[in-house]
Amino acid sequence: MAIAPAVEAFRSQFPIFSNRIYLNSCSQGALAEPVEAALHEFIATWREHGNPWDLWCEQMELLRAEFAGLVNASPDEIAVTFSASTAINSVASALDFGGRPRVVTSDFDFPTVGHIWLAHQAHGAEVAFASASGLELPLSAFGDLIDERTALVSTTHVCYKNGFKLNVAALAELAHERGSLLLVDAFQSMGTEPMDVKALDLDFLVTGSLKYLLGTPGVAFLYAREGLADRLRPADSGWFGQVNPFAYDVHHLEFAAGARRFQTGSPPVPAIYATLASLKLVASIGLPAIHEHVAELSQRLVEGAGRRGWRLLTPLDAASRGPLVMLGTSDVTTLLERLAREGILCSTRDGSLRVSFHYYNTEEDVDTLLAVLDAHEALLSAAT
Repeated sequence: MAIAPAVEAFRSQFPIFSNRIYLNSCSQGALAEPVEAALHEFIATWREHGNPWDLWCEQMELLRAEFAGLVNASPDEIAVTFSASTAINSVASALDFGGRPRVVTSDFDFPTVGHIWLAHQAHGAEVAFASASGLELPLSAFGDLIDERTALVSTTHVCYKNGFKLNVAALAELAHERGSLLLVDAFQSMGTEPMDVKALDLDFLVTGSLKYLLGTPGVAFLYAREGLADRLRPADSGWFGQVNPFAYDVHHLEFAAGARRFQTGSPPVPAIYATLASLKLVASIGLPAIHEHVAELSQRLVEGAGRRGWRLLTPLDAASRGPLVMLGTSDVTTLLERLAREGILCSTRDGSLRVSFHYYNTEEDVDTLLAVLDAHEALLSAAT
């Protein structure tokens, strides 16, 4: 079947597709030639100049601006940090749990989120988990928990283990009506659909480069709404969270304005180079086009699995589904090994097969996966 020229041109920049079908962007985006070239560029600056921090900091500012444009924020609302964990810990360290001690998170969040908030119980936080209902996490589950004692709702946009997508705009409205802030973890969606932090009315958003943004591990982003960040004083701090890191003033704590105050240590320069290249690659296609393409591929797999009577662990409603699809299995380890022997790379969570798509994937990738699964159908679970 014919591949759209734009998809074919994009796919040609990812060498892995010369001998593999890569369906694991939810774990790590495939390596693109421009990203690899950017890593070599960093090495060249290191080799030639030793420690060109002016140049490296300039690259970080370019990256900050590039990501800000992706989410309709200003650069001053973006912190460039190392991981979602680092970003959330910095926000957590700035909250006062005295008057409003409650933090509401959910069953569907990645474990690091729950771990961070549970750790802050030692500092006065009271943690409540919104409970899932089957494959979904209803808004009412949050409504039952958010009250006048809630400081923050901290939850995920797309669930890492089944692909359920939360209506974060509706959750923002609910949280703000009750006086709570909202932090959204968009690690499993960013790069596959438009994300406008202003239209969604988010207070904080955290995500990282290594999945659908097609970068390396080592870079994460924190959006903090204008005006909000300046009211917060993170205890989890460091020299790159100061007005002038290169003042080397050990005796004074002078937070940078805006979201930069949530930065901590020395920037992850190699990952900054790689991620600047990867964000430009994503921007060259545009998030609306990526979203349409990914949604079509996901629907093709969902419909194919449905016709075969396989157990789907992902919502059938496309509006409630992110870029990954989960299939029930009886032996996921063996199934992954057999898929890998056929050149198909997927992943697993909770004993199920996890398949995810990006703009570089095609209808033929989906059909090849279905054909190979047909040959190993005994390892798949039947719909109940």
